[in-house]
Amino acid sequence: MVDAARARKLADRIQQIVAEMLERRIKDPRLGFVTVTDTRVTADLREATVFYTVYGSEAERSDSAAALESAKGIIRSEVGRQTGVRFAPTLTFKHDPLPDSARHLDDLITAARSRDAEVARQAQSASYAGEADPYRKPEEGEAGLGEDDQA
Repeated sequence: MVDAARARKLADRIQQIVAEMLERRIKDPRLGFVTVTDTRVTADLREATVFYTVYGSEAERSDSAAALESAKGIIRSEVGRQTGVRFAPTLTFKHDPLPDSARHLDDLITAARSRDAEVARQAQSASYAGEADPYRKPEEGEAGLGEDDQA
């Protein structure tokens, strides 16, 4: 087992290497606009999961996934050469759903704000269903019960 700090450093280095390889060396036409978002390495440094996002449609996403799978061997050999670890970790590419989830949450927040604005606009012209102050108050001639008057 390796300490978590070394695993994190290796994961960061793998992320840099993969991003650089995708930008400069991998020339697959199926590869779209891919961004490497995160990399996680197991505690034994044998497996690395590379999370990525693809800007574009679902077809471009599937084409990019196929291009990444076909370039996995080249990328793994480069990771092994540049990191200097005894065993180059096995790479697994996984689509990162986080940006899609964030976009969906932004849409929900925008919809909630528009509904809140609609309610506030309706509340400005609204009037009370009953009296403005629904609490009972003693009338001017009526005195409240004092301590001596209570039974």
